[in-house]
Amino acid sequence: MALVSMKDMLQNALKDQYAVGQFNLNNLEFTQAILQAAQEEKAPVILGVSEPYIPYMGGLPCIVGMVNSLIEHYGITVPVALHLDHGSTYEVCVRAIHAGFTSVMIDASHHSLEANIEVTQRVTQMAHVLGATVEAELGRITGREDDLIVDEAEGMYAVTEDCVKLVYQTGIDCLAPALGSVHGPYRGQPKLGFDRMGEIQRLTGLPLVLHGGSGLPESEIRQAIDLGTSKINVNTDNQAACTAAIRSFLQEHPEAYDPRNYLIPAREAIKASVKAKIRLFGSDGKAGGNVQ
Repeated sequence: MALVSMKDMLQNALKDQYAVGQFNLNNLEFTQAILQAAQEEKAPVILGVSEPYIPYMGGLPCIVGMVNSLIEHYGITVPVALHLDHGSTYEVCVRAIHAGFTSVMIDASHHSLEANIEVTQRVTQMAHVLGATVEAELGRITGREDDLIVDEAEGMYAVTEDCVKLVYQTGIDCLAPALGSVHGPYRGQPKLGFDRMGEIQRLTGLPLVLHGGSGLPESEIRQAIDLGTSKINVNTDNQAACTAAIRSFLQEHPEAYDPRNYLIPAREAIKASVKAKIRLFGSDGKAGGNVQ
């Protein structure tokens, strides 16, 4: 099945009150595991690639080629979107879409509201002409996302009025408002702004995106979905599962040298982690008539 835009995925999720998982690609094994997990769970899925991982994974065309080849190799029939996560500029969003990405996030949340609106509007106009979906962010989500670090002092809750203004002036397809989630491991109990989350969704009518979905209590995940969160991003939990599996194998088999010996268990650990999230988000069985 060819890659698809995530717009229909998220609209369906919003209507039926579940969330589609975005699981970030870190290498070949992550890509294999995520695709296999989605197929086995009959779930739509979003493959995320953050900007610092583009050169690490060989460039945008290499990433697109790998994803398309694996979809064909495994006979994947569930809807799959390929998404640029935290794109920092208009130019990188253009390059991603031309390479074959079906969705981009333009993250201009560190700029003023006016500058954020300006660049997001440009990205949205370009992306929609080319059939791609656009996600934007407002406010700063704290923590570490690959090479981006945002400390607590910079973190802020998104302002409802600013979110409405951004949505209506740009035409974006989904919004990631900063409401207390963090990238990376949580330190202490997270405090998500549920009241504001519901208010933003009601006033904008858009599917909301929750960044920092690793480590959140199940009750908060479900509450966020009830309030219109239709896309939840996960990376840290999958990375931790992968690394734990590799450590365990090498501790038990210090003589091992063939990478397959420890990367196959790592891939299975990632797959199990992804499947657990898919079930938690309620997207299992939601692939419609696409699953063979």
